[in-house]
Amino acid sequence: IPTLGPDVNESRQKFSANKKGVIRFGMAAIKGMGAAASDAIISERDKNGPYKSIFDVVQRVNLQTCNRKALESLALSGGFDSFGIKREQYFGYDNRGYIFLDALMKYGSLYQNEQKQSTQSLFGDFNTIEIATPQVPQQFEEWSSIDRLNRERDLVGIYLSAHPLDDFSIVLRGMCNTKCPELKDRDLLAQKDEVILGGIVTAVRSKFARDNRPCGFVTIEDFDGPGELALFGEDWGRWQGMLIEGSTVFVTAKMVPRFRGSDLKTMRIQDIQYLQTVKEKRIERITISIDSDSLDERIVTDLSTIITDNPGNVQLYFQIKDSETNHLVTLHARGRTINVNRDLIAYIDGHSAMAYKIN
Repeated sequence: IPTLGPDVNESRQKFSANKKGVIRFGMAAIKGMGAAASDAIISERDKNGPYKSIFDVVQRVNLQTCNRKALESLALSGGFDSFGIKREQYFGYDNRGYIFLDALMKYGSLYQNEQKQSTQSLFGDFNTIEIATPQVPQQFEEWSSIDRLNRERDLVGIYLSAHPLDDFSIVLRGMCNTKCPELKDRDLLAQKDEVILGGIVTAVRSKFARDNRPCGFVTIEDFDGPGELALFGEDWGRWQGMLIEGSTVFVTAKMVPRFRGSDLKTMRIQDIQYLQTVKEKRIERITISIDSDSLDERIVTDLSTIITDNPGNVQLYFQIKDSETNHLVTLHARGRTINVNRDLIAYIDGHSAMAYKIN
């Protein structure tokens, strides 16, 4: 069942469906939030309507109950994404040298204190409260998509807004012959001349074997799940620098006899590259196939927009299949090269009459 990430204007305390019938992640399930903070946000929203901005949030929510940690957890997990401020901007510095999230807390506290004093005053008028809002940082450290999604996963337990391997799906689907969970099936691996897999490194354990040689056990995860690589001695020394938690890697290996004359085989790493490197240097051409009956103005416009918005180094071809004669016509988009990213692949996958191949 599709599940959207948390949102300050849609999420309830527990998992719930929004107005479109799509499930939203519950705020109380976010690490660092808790029931009290989520209740404070929801009750204020139910009473006085949706929050218009992050400044509106800190003006209205009880900041003693919904403290900095709660707001930080919401920001990192995507709960404020609908306000159009990047998650990393909350941790950038404003023009006064304050971390933006701290400046928000200070602003919210000052605003609420002024509101209380105005209410208690005989001549108080809430509408006269004018406090300058903090400046949203324009200079901040950009996070990589993997870093952003890993922070999200740390708080909600899973990837929700995207998957860190989405940008490399074309490599994993088109160039790999092994899925990570298949690493435990030695009989299956032994049937392959070459084992090729890719994924994100999610865990690394380093220790010494019984013969005092260093060894490492590396968990790699792809769209189908995790698998484990075991490297010993010189192999571990050679490749451990590439196998850092959070790295996205493309692994080529062979199954070789464990001992001379042995029928038992073990996997020996031949090469490891980063998925970004493989995508940039080894994908030279993408061919998009489509049936002529399904080709219409909307598809042409959509593809044209995606191609224009994502220039790159990959040659682009189209293969049109005549539905009546089954004849194929291949066209080269001369002068147009593209970056094969998640938007293009998602668009093709979303149309049953379209397909792609790389070479």
